[in-house]
Amino acid sequence: MTAGSLGGVALQRIGELFAAEQRRYVDAHPRSLRLTGRGIAGFYDGVPMHWMRDWSMPFPFVVESAQGASLRDIDGNEFADFCLGDTGSMFGHSPEPVATAIARQAHQGLTYMLPTADAIAIGPLLTERFGLPHWQVATTATDANRFALRVARAVTGRPKILVFNGCYHGTVDETFVRLVNGRVVHRPGLLGQVTDLTQLARVVEFNDVDGLRRELAHGDVACVITEPVLTNSCMVLPEPGFLDQVRRYTRAMGTLLLIDETHTISSGPGGYTRAHRLEPDLFVAGKPVAGGVPASVWGFTGEVAQRLDLVRSQTPAGHSGMGTTLSANALSLAAMRATLEHVMTAEAYTHMESLAGTLAAGLQAVVEQYGMAWHVVRVGARVEFICAPGPLRNGTEAEAAHAPALEQALHLALLNRGCLIAPFHNMMLVSPATTARQVESLCMAFEAAVASLALGRFDVP
Repeated sequence: MTAGSLGGVALQRIGELFAAEQRRYVDAHPRSLRLTGRGIAGFYDGVPMHWMRDWSMPFPFVVESAQGASLRDIDGNEFADFCLGDTGSMFGHSPEPVATAIARQAHQGLTYMLPTADAIAIGPLLTERFGLPHWQVATTATDANRFALRVARAVTGRPKILVFNGCYHGTVDETFVRLVNGRVVHRPGLLGQVTDLTQLARVVEFNDVDGLRRELAHGDVACVITEPVLTNSCMVLPEPGFLDQVRRYTRAMGTLLLIDETHTISSGPGGYTRAHRLEPDLFVAGKPVAGGVPASVWGFTGEVAQRLDLVRSQTPAGHSGMGTTLSANALSLAAMRATLEHVMTAEAYTHMESLAGTLAAGLQAVVEQYGMAWHVVRVGARVEFICAPGPLRNGTEAEAAHAPALEQALHLALLNRGCLIAPFHNMMLVSPATTARQVESLCMAFEAAVASLALGRFDVP
């Protein structure tokens, strides 16, 4: 990367594209400008949740409706939605079976801290789909990861968690650490942090088998928590055999392995774990498992269950540190059952993977056509373009590959051409409702944006 450039593109051109796209956006969203341009009254920072400020747009547009893989705002603009709630609506907005289940349950009570007929159906469905015999339901994947790590510490009697540099597992404290020049440090930007998280976790680079073996040798790691693919940075795929080695060395050292599939559930009906025959001790999936209703699941093996039973029998009565009142509420269970039975099907994934392959090939062709030193990577229905050469090997390389100003300009250019992608990581998802025409539209929008940067012309419609 040369001085005065980002991702091989001159900073001046990036700035000119971004300025032109901002003007287009303002002109196309007069009603949203009136409602959100100065912030929404009553909300800190002008939005209901701070990450609504992470979009590259000058102000958020207000959604009127969303159906399938399309979204409409209050100014009448329609978008092919490849963000899909950052995976929360990975199977499309309001799938009919889920909408029907929600409507039915809405008249029968929303939460009452007792099982329903849906719960009786869901337990066997989870075992059949993901392969583990014991399950619990939580409200978010953050909660599920937190609870699973608590169990891992309880049954092993060990204090530390091992994470891979650049990982993301929600807002689980122990995972907010990074490697910088070989030192474990806090992730930048943490607010109100009073505990030294570096004392709770060990950190290794993804794909670094020697580093993993070295850190596990201390004998104090209760659990390795990992996504099978690093996704909340520029995407990093596991090198051949790496995940097998993770499993081998965790078993050898008496360390549990937790696979977090909250993003890589894009890989198939049983996630990356079933598609690649991984053998975790603990497993977490969240976001889309209830069709967009807040819910997550976490499961574990029979051996972990036996060890947990023993620990619980020797523990005084009291709060376990796992719970939350609204976990496994009746509404989320109804939506989850409908999703598992009727939405997360093999047929749906076949459609998703096929179109995602078409999308990845189309984006890569544009990158090559304009001589950009970028690359495209895919895991199942999830596709990302990365404004740096690849493939990337670990979290440090992924962090260095980010090109924030360039990515912002591209995001906004795509949005102004009717295609919504995630506001970070250049992430795009293909849903069962996504059409070939929408994929073609995204590829054309990407070509128009890249052409603007390559040719220095910012009047492309």
